[in-house]
Amino acid sequence: MKLKIIVLAKQVPDTRNVGKDAMTPEGTVNRSALPAIFNPEDLNALEQALQLKDQFPGTTVEILTMGPPRATDVIREGLFRGADGGYLLTDRAFAGADTLATSYALATAIQKIGMPDIVIGGRQAIDGDTAQVGPQVAQKLNLNQVTYVNKVNKIEDGKITVTRHIDGGVEVVEAPLPILLTVNGDAEPCRPRNAKLLMKYKRATAPMERTDDMPYKEEYEKKPYLTVTQWSVADIDGDYNQCGLAGSPTKVKAVQNIVFKAKESKRLTAADAEVEALVQELLENHTIG
Repeated sequence: MKLKIIVLAKQVPDTRNVGKDAMTPEGTVNRSALPAIFNPEDLNALEQALQLKDQFPGTTVEILTMGPPRATDVIREGLFRGADGGYLLTDRAFAGADTLATSYALATAIQKIGMPDIVIGGRQAIDGDTAQVGPQVAQKLNLNQVTYVNKVNKIEDGKITVTRHIDGGVEVVEAPLPILLTVNGDAEPCRPRNAKLLMKYKRATAPMERTDDMPYKEEYEKKPYLTVTQWSVADIDGDYNQCGLAGSPTKVKAVQNIVFKAKESKRLTAADAEVEALVQELLENHTIG
């Protein structure tokens, strides 16, 4: 058995470095002002996909991402780790998308690629923390879905068995393919880059990244695998009214970086009386209880 897997991945601003320039005047994230990284839980999802590729010979793993041309870094990172290809959705009309517009674009692109056996992505992106895009994509594609996945246990007889996190423990779920999975950050971390794949794909680029004077330009004609597929709204036959700001009912007005600082501190011994007094104080000021 061989599988067709699409990994939903996102290049996100490093939210550990949010400053006063984090937002544009329009209320969208100013991505150019923040360091960009591979969304952490999407890396966990990629590892689950690559493990299935290892288990089932002939399986293909492709990365699908949406963003500016520099988001191709996410696809390259996937290729360096064992993915087979990638698709970059990039168009000014995609800019400013909330979860509804993002899921529409991703679902429309998946339909153009061709329905896979598994769509897999991280539980949520660290720049929004909504955990909505995966389930919305599943709904738009009429796919079964399992969220909060920790591990893919097995696939046989057209069914997948996974372990997922729930409040107070875990549960094992069996569901038919095709399916969409979202993966938690406590799933296995992604494997490191492979040296041979790094050398093979280090010059992989999307057409928008290329210039007439760039070195090694002749390689792209000889090695088609170095060309990352790049699609606009028109390329995926998308509705402009459902993309980007036009298709986003959610508007973010501001983002603030808040650091909590202690105004005072209190040192306690292990004496029962002091511990009891502290608990009583916390109860009275409603910190606990």
